[in-house]
Amino acid sequence: MKLKLTVSMAGNKHLSGALLLLGALAMFHHVSASDHVVGSDMGWNADVNYTKWVNKQTFVLLDWISFRYQKDQHNVVQVNQSGYDNCTTDNAIGNWSSGKDFLFLNESKRYYYIDGRGGCYGGMKLTFFVQSPAPPPHHSLAENATTKSGGPDPGCELRPVGLSVSALLMLAGALFGF
Repeated sequence: MKLKLTVSMAGNKHLSGALLLLGALAMFHHVSASDHVVGSDMGWNADVNYTKWVNKQTFVLLDWISFRYQKDQHNVVQVNQSGYDNCTTDNAIGNWSSGKDFLFLNESKRYYYIDGRGGCYGGMKLTFFVQSPAPPPHHSLAENATTKSGGPDPGCELRPVGLSVSALLMLAGALFGF
């Protein structure tokens, strides 16, 4: 009977892989990243208070930030703090000019962006810190879910837990030989 199951799985390798992928996507549906559109509906343009915009955002590791602008007028340059403070692109970390730039926030650190075509001097610059996600609680759910009075703890938040992409790929490779 076990041999039959193995042969059946080998014959449906692609179908099984697709089902595993669909299951993984279903788990990630609950643990999704945010796309922060710089300047909201005003975009990456002059006369936008980016400090005010940043103060309304919470940037978390694995979020995205997107810049939308007229590519013949502006660009996006990732710089260090000195470049940010002085509006210079010397030693730039990155440079984008498509008009619709989507940047992945893959490190927990402070980021600095400026418009490298002169807009920085008029305020087209922003800086923000990307936080690491909150670690999972170290106590049991039963301890966290109620207060001493027996009612629900208003500070307790239950979150779905998903597997990392690398863990899913290793699992798929082990199961299906790819």
